[in-house]
Amino acid sequence: MSNAPFMPKATAVWLVENTTLSFKQIANFCQLHELEVKGIADGDVAKGIKAYNPILAGQLTREEINVCSKDHEKPLKLSKNNEEVIVSKERKKVKYTPLSKRKDRPDSVLWLVKNFSKLSDGQIAKLVGSTKGTVALIRNRSFWNFSNLVAKDPVILGLCSQLQFEKAVEKADRRIKREKKLKEKLKNSETAEEKPESSETADENK
Repeated sequence: MSNAPFMPKATAVWLVENTTLSFKQIANFCQLHELEVKGIADGDVAKGIKAYNPILAGQLTREEINVCSKDHEKPLKLSKNNEEVIVSKERKKVKYTPLSKRKDRPDSVLWLVKNFSKLSDGQIAKLVGSTKGTVALIRNRSFWNFSNLVAKDPVILGLCSQLQFEKAVEKADRRIKREKKLKEKLKNSETAEEKPESSETADENK
């Protein structure tokens, strides 16, 4: 089980804006690099990400924040009564995409469709946080803004990780192999059924 809060970067934005916690405390709690938290404070990182209140979400208590604000060596602890909620949300694999990156989704879908057409609509939608309907429209070149789309690598844009991308491709390869084996099996089965018929026809012609 992960000890990071749900939507860690959005949570870090809220903690930077609303507390006097140190960058190190926020970084450790959200499982981010300390320089990344500093970048959030300077406005260079997480632009467009809406702050996520960990108190309202039940991930932190106001008391915990106050105590840690007075002692910057004290680490923040995730509320125990909320750990099940965090696990539940992780299992649902909710994908949060910053507002600044959402406009890049269609471009990434086009890139995946052009370069890895073997990926299913569902896989592509999951990778970039889009929908199967949108992927289907782009694949069929009927997306409303298709002529203005520019194919862009979703990994470079940060919409998915290299590992997630590679796993999706491997899964697609396995699916294609299964489908190929099934077709061969059906073909062999049909061939086997035709042979007795040919023998019967030969007997009738004698």
